[in-house]
Amino acid sequence: MTEKSEELDDYLDNHYIHRSNLLRAAVLGANDGILSTASIAIGVAAASDFREPVILATLAGLVAGALSMAAGEYVSVSSQTDVEHADIEREKQELDEMPELELQRLAEIYEKRGLKKETALTVAREMTEHDALGAHVRDELGINEISQAKPMQAAFASGAAFTVGGLLPFLVTLFLPLKTMEFSLYGFAIIFLIILGALAAKTGGSSIGKAIMRITFWGTVAMGLTALVGYMFNVNVG
Repeated sequence: MTEKSEELDDYLDNHYIHRSNLLRAAVLGANDGILSTASIAIGVAAASDFREPVILATLAGLVAGALSMAAGEYVSVSSQTDVEHADIEREKQELDEMPELELQRLAEIYEKRGLKKETALTVAREMTEHDALGAHVRDELGINEISQAKPMQAAFASGAAFTVGGLLPFLVTLFLPLKTMEFSLYGFAIIFLIILGALAAKTGGSSIGKAIMRITFWGTVAMGLTALVGYMFNVNVG
């Protein structure tokens, strides 16, 4: 590999889109971990005069949530993978049965992207000679290494991120005073969400301010409604 091609590969690897799938799963998991466990803890704390039920409910929510998040992400992304594989198999069959029609279809795609008709056909022929299936999978189906689904990666990222996010409110239930538990949980959860939003925005190259506002607003709504339910059904669990 030449020095120029290595520099080009390094340049492409620095683009934010290369992190999108893993970043999405990790942010979703951490966000749910913080919100779910904090909301559960706030709801139980609002309905109880004892620390033990709050700790138990939060821990149960943390474990169940992490497993559910990982399993759900795996099933969801696996379904996407199945669809991708089915489309690729269909494309193989079409290339075997009607190669000329597939060549014209590829040329039309390149023409729509701005190439002249003759140039588009030339490019389509050269791409077909080099790797016909790869060209159609990438340019006709829109499947590439960046967008391709990876079930195990998504499941692990979501489950691990949920666990990390959920541990933060859980630690609050262990050590902070019970009398002000709801307010402590809300305050720390918002701080955790702000940090998460800022890190996610910085990693993804998006607006930090917008990310913080979005995550703070919805976090407040979720925890506020949960606290309201706890107060409405105050049964002094103990």
